[in-house]
Amino acid sequence: MKANVLARRLTVVVCAFFCCVAVSAQKCYNGYYTQYYNDKALIAEAKAWVESGEWRNGYDGALPHSSVNVVDFYLQYKKNPEQWKALFGWLAKTDLLAIPKGKHPIEGSSLVASVEDSNNEPLEKRRSESHFHNIDFQLVVKGTERFGLIDHYTSKPNTRYRRDVIHYDYDVEKALFHDSTPDRFFIFFPSDWHIAKVATEKDDQNIRVIVIKVEYK
Repeated sequence: MKANVLARRLTVVVCAFFCCVAVSAQKCYNGYYTQYYNDKALIAEAKAWVESGEWRNGYDGALPHSSVNVVDFYLQYKKNPEQWKALFGWLAKTDLLAIPKGKHPIEGSSLVASVEDSNNEPLEKRRSESHFHNIDFQLVVKGTERFGLIDHYTSKPNTRYRRDVIHYDYDVEKALFHDSTPDRFFIFFPSDWHIAKVATEKDDQNIRVIVIKVEYK
């Protein structure tokens, strides 16, 4: 088991070295994990926009995780600014540790924040998924959650697409795993086929996570 974990971590390191980092929306040399863009001017513009913090709307908390496709983030924000402003504005004014678990409509928008007190589980118990109509914004505010990103080349659907979700069979040796902590948020766009709530090596698998679905334009 430790050998497998070490191998997966090595895969992440090697991929990060040989790929364009997520700020340039990478296609990895040994896999495909997110939407690829080759417009260097667009990539530079998106990276500068993210680093500027223009998207924050008063939110001074977590930053995007390095796996976030910043070109998609930039383009989707520009297409749907009011929704994203509402999202970050809600994060800015909400006590994310004290708010009750459950569904919370975000004022001034059609968004709903799901506050989940949950537990990570062994990888074999977690399903991979992607969405077509919605973007998953996820922020862990307590504990550590592990996410997986699966390779498009070696994955295939194992269910019908319904209710904006589809699941996949995938090669675990090609999956990339990232730990989510309160200082970074994750955004999963339709091309980001992912696995959530995967167990870490920590003794405590309890987490509190904020999940907000934003319409994909």
